[in-house]
Amino acid sequence: MDEDTLNMSVRRYLKKLGVTAQREIEGGVREQVDAGALAGNETLEVTATVVVRGLPGEIRVDGTITLG
Repeated sequence: MDEDTLNMSVRRYLKKLGVTAQREIEGGVREQVDAGALAGNETLEVTATVVVRGLPGEIRVDGTITLG
């Protein structure tokens, strides 16, 4: 296994994941604020789960997103 290749491949995937997730979260929050379902000052609980086929288990990251 080439450590540099693995590192760069994981970084590329995480960049794609991060950009995509940020776009989707921001769009979803805007829609909910516009619909009146969110006031815009909440703190939202968030969980990201990544499953890598071929590895046992899953990777779970919990956190919060503060709107205002």
